[in-house]
Amino acid sequence: MSAIARAEDRLLDFETSKRKVAALLEPRNVVIVGASNRPGSIAAMVRRNLARYEFAGPVYLVNPGRDEIDGERCYRDLASLPEAPDHLAVLAPAPAVRELLLHASDAGARSATVFSTGFGEALDPQGALLGQQLRDVIARTGLAVSGPNCMGNLAVKSRLMTLALQDPVQFRRGPVALVGQSGGILLYLYWALAERGIAAEYMITSGNEAGLTLADYIAYFADQPALKVIVIYLEAVVDTAKFKAACRAARTAGKSVIAVKLGQSDAGREAALAHTASLTGSIQAFDAMAGEVGVVRAETLDDVVETAELLVHTGAPDGRRLGAITLSGAFRGLLLDAAEQNHLVFPPLGRQTAASLRSVLGAGTLMSNPVDGGFSVITSTETFLTCIDALNSDPDIDVILVQEALPARAGSDRAERYMAALENYITTKGTKPICYVALVSHGLTDYSLALRAKTPHLSFLHEANKSLRVIDSVVRSKEREGLARISSLAHAPPDAHTRALIAKARERAMSVPCTLNEAQSKELLRAYGIATPAERLVLNSAAAVEAATAFGYPVVLKAVSSKIAHKSDHAAVALNLNGPDDVIAAFARITDALASQGLADSLEGMLVCKQITGGAELALGLHRDQEVGPVLMAGSGGSLLELVRDVAFCVPPLNRKKALDLIERTRIARVIRGYRGGVPLDVDAAIDALIALDRISADLGDAVQSIDINPFTVLPKGQGGLALDAMIALRPPKAGTGG
Repeated sequence: MSAIARAEDRLLDFETSKRKVAALLEPRNVVIVGASNRPGSIAAMVRRNLARYEFAGPVYLVNPGRDEIDGERCYRDLASLPEAPDHLAVLAPAPAVRELLLHASDAGARSATVFSTGFGEALDPQGALLGQQLRDVIARTGLAVSGPNCMGNLAVKSRLMTLALQDPVQFRRGPVALVGQSGGILLYLYWALAERGIAAEYMITSGNEAGLTLADYIAYFADQPALKVIVIYLEAVVDTAKFKAACRAARTAGKSVIAVKLGQSDAGREAALAHTASLTGSIQAFDAMAGEVGVVRAETLDDVVETAELLVHTGAPDGRRLGAITLSGAFRGLLLDAAEQNHLVFPPLGRQTAASLRSVLGAGTLMSNPVDGGFSVITSTETFLTCIDALNSDPDIDVILVQEALPARAGSDRAERYMAALENYITTKGTKPICYVALVSHGLTDYSLALRAKTPHLSFLHEANKSLRVIDSVVRSKEREGLARISSLAHAPPDAHTRALIAKARERAMSVPCTLNEAQSKELLRAYGIATPAERLVLNSAAAVEAATAFGYPVVLKAVSSKIAHKSDHAAVALNLNGPDDVIAAFARITDALASQGLADSLEGMLVCKQITGGAELALGLHRDQEVGPVLMAGSGGSLLELVRDVAFCVPPLNRKKALDLIERTRIARVIRGYRGGVPLDVDAAIDALIALDRISADLGDAVQSIDINPFTVLPKGQGGLALDAMIALRPPKAGTGG
């Protein structure tokens, strides 16, 4: 874990979170406020489910207009209860909730689930005010509150069931906890997992999270020994530092976290003029942050189920290298296609592995990976296990796949024998995850589920591409988590000149957002060691010719304006100028073009630059995401950046391995390495530039909105790299922050 992560975690006290969630999920009694027996009402469903699932404590009914409901006593108010309320199921109208919680706290209550809506969910101003009042009273009283706008909770351990459901649910202990802002999504996941034989011990519908947030629940689940997987659904991260610390706590405790993240909104992308801002969406920023704290983001709800199947039963593979035994050449081809699509590899079999396989499959067998065992591998259990053992012993294989599906009915004696033998092999000898992979997604019968229960260390994945997509997601999260654990670089404090530039930049944005022009942006980049071509800011064509003559032709001429983001869109750049006449003509042409577009007053001069040829064009950048904070970007640069979108993201702080990984996740990395006999380029220069961006962001602090370098030309190895164009967008820093 980096020093910054350790510092963040030390500032957070999860003991309070754990105590509050325990009060919510392990109450001494439940008080249904707004109790009713109206068929189909939430109150009626909550009351029935508390009885159906045998909650051990007393359940009290409160309704100011009723003395009894279906023969049970109903109290007019909290003061009339025979004992102090502990947990409230609140079904009162939104305007009454604030006072109700105040009275409950005074009466001794520790927690509440607020089902009520009307707290700003539909962007209603009055509802938003009620939502703020609710948050204020929760903070004032210290109550542990789930909701508002939620469906209730399920905790098998304490027999608590306040979910507003008509249909019965599977109610048994299990290795999974579900928590999220959408009760409907969680219910579908709950049932889908149950259909695969995976029980969810907890299901928390967190609603608007006016009180407890996902981070609080994750911290509590991290302490539950029987849990293996925490599934979260979220639309926004409420407190990024707390969320990251909670996920790290879960990972330290050996839990896996699977996330479904929605809300790819463009709202809040204030600096859309910068490439990095337009390319960074909430999903990409979330992935960059969450992967580093061990979160696996699932693309679809189906992927959540498949990922849970993998992590509950076999755990995460250590790497991307696959070994497989197939029963048909066609499925072998499907696996090879899926591996290429999902960044996984089937390495060649080692000599010893191939020899072991030939000994049982036949001396004349052509050995390749995946192994097409055909009929040979199903001749005996001994032959099958010999093949498994050969792959398990191969040091170049990280996870083993086997073509098979759970039998739906009796009669598949061979398949059942092999599964039982493989379960025994895993528990006595196996060292790598072993997964069955079915050709298609399919349902499980009661017979299938009974067989599945006998093989708890085997994963039964569905469909080749989905299975390998999930393995890729799990491995990628593990890779990012490992890179984040490497200590970040210790940066030297900026010198006096750099401190002056930082102070000047922050001063420019003290009251309103602003953008530094190209010359100002590059001056700051150079102070941090990012090289630029020889260049000079000029105000007239004579000075431009003088500069060009000094640099040597050819040169580039560019308009300098903080109001122009993409110069080529405004005819504000001229390339391949080979003499004084070219420079003079280009100066006039750019000036006239800007005047015709009404941009003459924005012109702050012209930049004469030595033209650079060769190398590869990258885009490097940093953008402040509204949820995650600063996010670094690297990828293919040039005028087609937004169209090609060959980019990757990570979050600060950086180390050299993490910066290299960021570059390696792009297609342009192949060009840098020397694609098809090309000259290898100076990747260290790109790494140095990314680390410099990290330093600039740290020193500018809250004032930086985005930094955009496009293109950054990487020259042949040993010759460095140059920022050919750059723009830095700033915003008013928060009070009390500094560079």
